[in-house]
Amino acid sequence: MLIHVGSKNPTKINGVKNVLAKSEEYKDAEIVGIDAKVEEFGHPKTLEETIAGAKERAKNVFNGAELSFGIESGLFPVESAKSGYLETTVCAIYDGKQFHLGIAPAFEWPKGMTELILAGQDGSQAFKAMGLTSHEKIGTAKGAIFELTHGKIDRTKLNELAVMMALIHLENPDLY
Repeated sequence: MLIHVGSKNPTKINGVKNVLAKSEEYKDAEIVGIDAKVEEFGHPKTLEETIAGAKERAKNVFNGAELSFGIESGLFPVESAKSGYLETTVCAIYDGKQFHLGIAPAFEWPKGMTELILAGQDGSQAFKAMGLTSHEKIGTAKGAIFELTHGKIDRTKLNELAVMMALIHLENPDLY
């Protein structure tokens, strides 16, 4: 079985690989990361934009695969959050006909970082601008979440959680 992941980011590819390795149905799948060539819209600022980004990534790389995975992280408004926003990760699995969605846990960026993202920077740029990393693309490494949680969770694990939630649909087809 050939599965495409709509990214070259190792945290996304490994998130899919790690989850599928634990599944009888998908454990022997060939998993290939492909540049999704998605429209650049900056860091998503609504849940709808984040879902659309994940779906676009999955659909753009489906060609020749049995399944494709798109993973996108972004903000969404939450009135009672200190910054007014939470950050989450969405996984969209595309089977050629329909999408199967899952969402990882959400957390709040530092208020100053949220302000930088809302002003147009992506997460890596904002985290670096705040002096919290020297890494150019922290989202391709352990992620800012690794720093914020003092090593308790990394970006690969967040991606795994989103993948697990989306996979529920495929593992329980009689319910969906």
